[in-house]
Amino acid sequence: MSEVTISGLVEGGKASGGPPLGPALGPLGVNINNIISEINNKTKQFEGIKIPVKVIVDPVTKAFRIEVGMPPTSALILKELGIQSGAKTKDEIVGNLTLEQIKKIAKSKEASLYGKNEIARVKQVLGTCKSMGVKCENEDPKLVIKKLESGELKI
Repeated sequence: MSEVTISGLVEGGKASGGPPLGPALGPLGVNINNIISEINNKTKQFEGIKIPVKVIVDPVTKAFRIEVGMPPTSALILKELGIQSGAKTKDEIVGNLTLEQIKKIAKSKEASLYGKNEIARVKQVLGTCKSMGVKCENEDPKLVIKKLESGELKI
């Protein structure tokens, strides 16, 4: 029998033996508490954000491994600002991040962003900020991108 994969969205650090994972794992005869504990350990840094998680189980040996997905950039920006949603209109400003906060988000998304270097990844995060109504260093993210490209602003 081949491996079984169970996927679900769980809040970072707060997975439980209930749905969506518990009922799917139960029939496989694995130690659900061990799996939930490992998921919570691997996702605790994303507290307050829903994270895609895959549990891959070998039904014969009961061995398992856990793959944790990456939350969207927008969710990390909202978490950093401590707010629930981005701008509702194109003129609304919902928050302001420092360049250091933008770098932190870019670093945490390093594996899933397309940029070849830190500046390229920071520019991607700034683009998401622009679409969400979030400023960087009290400036329009487009202006910050131009300053990065011209060398006026260093990372």
